[in-house]
Amino acid sequence: MLAGGETVLIAVSGGADSVALLHLLLELSPGWRLRLHVLHVDHQLRAESAADADFVRDLGARLGVLVDVATVAVDRRGSLEAAARAARYAALDVCAARVGAERIAVGHTADDQAETVLMRLLQGAGVRGLAGIPPVRGRIIRPLIEMRRSALETELRRAGLAWVDDRTNRDPKFLRNRIRHELLPLLADSYNPEVAASLVRVAAVARETVSALDLAAGAELDRLAVWSDRAATLKLVALRALPRPVAAEGLRQGAARLGSRAPLRAWAHRGLKRVLAVPAPRRPFRLGGVTVEISGALARLATASPEPLIERTVAVPGRTELPEIGQALEARLVGADAYAIPRETSRVAFDADELGAPLVVRARRRGERFVAFGGSERRLKSLLIEAKVPRWDRARVPVIEAGGTIVWIGHLRRAAAGRVTARTRRVLELALVPLAQPNRPQ
Repeated sequence: MLAGGETVLIAVSGGADSVALLHLLLELSPGWRLRLHVLHVDHQLRAESAADADFVRDLGARLGVLVDVATVAVDRRGSLEAAARAARYAALDVCAARVGAERIAVGHTADDQAETVLMRLLQGAGVRGLAGIPPVRGRIIRPLIEMRRSALETELRRAGLAWVDDRTNRDPKFLRNRIRHELLPLLADSYNPEVAASLVRVAAVARETVSALDLAAGAELDRLAVWSDRAATLKLVALRALPRPVAAEGLRQGAARLGSRAPLRAWAHRGLKRVLAVPAPRRPFRLGGVTVEISGALARLATASPEPLIERTVAVPGRTELPEIGQALEARLVGADAYAIPRETSRVAFDADELGAPLVVRARRRGERFVAFGGSERRLKSLLIEAKVPRWDRARVPVIEAGGTIVWIGHLRRAAAGRVTARTRRVLELALVPLAQPNRPQ
């Protein structure tokens, strides 16, 4: 948690846990060379909240620690507890940045851990939920997470330090309070006097399991993912060969690397596991600003859809750059004498005098049909699916039309129109080349 020499911002509400946290860090600060700063967050949810702020200011003055008070507005829609927590941590982040704190210390105890594990067990959480409150997450540290609240209160009395009691901590409308004051005492009295310690052990075992899962998933992500600008793709067969929890966690970590800040909740992992189902869902799954989708043999995570191909008139002869797909379309006119029909999928030849004008390159359009060379009319979408073009790339496949008729699906199939025959006098050769590649000699 601490290496020594850090600036630590301490969240102090005025309750016993946070006062004990401040007291113990003050005891450690000389030997650990810690620079301490206190922030009290006034949520303005109780009439006495201003008095709590004054209590913390006075405590800081008595102990010789700088105290800031941040007054926040809490959104009362939805969960009041969650909204207050979000506002509190946002205020802590702002203050930590201002004072240059490397660590933010909060006063969760072993009792909080036991309550959290039991609450999540009742809610049907998985192993990640049962891991409870992490001792360290980013710069947030919880030095008291293995200490019982009763022991901390005993230490405060010994040190002659008072604290304030928040009456909302006894309000039965909150599930945590009912667990703290009703369910845990019942379990301790009737079933296991050490139930809190047992729940803390469950959290430790679950956390160890989750850590192993995270490491395995991260390694598989590094092995399988191909990264590009704002996206990553993975081969679906390799992803599905992994244990389902490892594959789902790998997708979550991939989304996080792309900037997703979605909370680690059961709904997120259920959604990621559904993505891996057979057959794959047609609709993409959204995870904190990152889209996770399956198409053909690939899974893709991305913050935005790939840029579609823009319609352009093709210069003949000349080079038409298509920067959004990293290619250029080269067009040249040559005599038919001794011309060899190209075999590469990136190059195609037409009878120049049989094609209409203008020559245009564009993206596909909904519902289009296409007559392939040597084939019958069919839907362009079906051709792209057969060619295993992922859904997200289909608007980037170059469609070349002449006089309003599709003559070539770039890299895939040419049309029947404009065939080079013995009567052809001029050949129009089209070639798709990487954008960085210069025009080849004429």
